[in-house]
Amino acid sequence: MSNPVGTTPSKAPSKAPKQVKPTGNAINVHKARWTKAKPVSKGKKLQLTWQSGVEPCTVLDRVKVKETSKRVTVTLYEGTSPKAENVSCIMIAIEKTTTVKLKKPLGKRKVVDGAKP
Repeated sequence: MSNPVGTTPSKAPSKAPKQVKPTGNAINVHKARWTKAKPVSKGKKLQLTWQSGVEPCTVLDRVKVKETSKRVTVTLYEGTSPKAENVSCIMIAIEKTTTVKLKKPLGKRKVVDGAKP
């Protein structure tokens, strides 16, 4: 069965970051620095973007958010999926993104990367 004209799926690589969700089961977990934090949903959420490795070799384990009246500290934790045990991992960076909910809208608070010293 052939596709009608104009409905053939595109095979071009996407420029948009890969949307990921925390897995919660990674091994060898470590803090990962993010490169951009953008308020979304009227400041009720933050969309974080960072450079990372390919899955299952590098996965987002969890995101820790600490809020005060003056700042929001967001820490990404990455590790290796247990499924990557017998997988050859290529060393290539891809851009990933995840969105986290805030307890209160961001407002004028500063967003800080918890992975930076």
